[in-house]
Amino acid sequence: MARLSQELESHIEKQTRLLGKFGIDCVIVGGVAATLYGSEIPTTDLDVCYSRSAANLQRVAEALQSVNAQLRNVPPDLPFLLDSETLRRGLNFTFTTDIGSIDLLGEVSGLGFYDNLLEDAVTYELFGYLFPVVNIEKLIIAKKAAGRPKDLLMIAELEALKERPSDIS
Repeated sequence: MARLSQELESHIEKQTRLLGKFGIDCVIVGGVAATLYGSEIPTTDLDVCYSRSAANLQRVAEALQSVNAQLRNVPPDLPFLLDSETLRRGLNFTFTTDIGSIDLLGEVSGLGFYDNLLEDAVTYELFGYLFPVVNIEKLIIAKKAAGRPKDLLMIAELEALKERPSDIS
């Protein structure tokens, strides 16, 4: 994760350790996944596609409560109870926490749900925990489906990274 600023790496470390400590079943997607594949485009949050099993929703709620998670980009007076039932009734959530921004995606545009992303995922060890990371081909599909300007900028870079010879022997 040498491409991340020291401050952002500290957040990513805290976030991944939180997910690992609570045993959250998730697949890393988004900018952190792109960075792991060699992207130079900076990211500001951790995006994960999470399992929606009842047990995992309970662990997610407990993990987020432990870091004072609050919904991001909503009116501050909007009532929101962070528990497994609320997570079950919703799908995609963006949070601000004591350890940085975390986006929980129950579904990723163009790819589907947790099991779809877990299939063919690449495992990375991050700060002492093993995490599945969406494979680069699926990451490109997700970026195309999202269609935001920042995602479209990343596609060409990811395509080039996908074509480079592997350093792994």
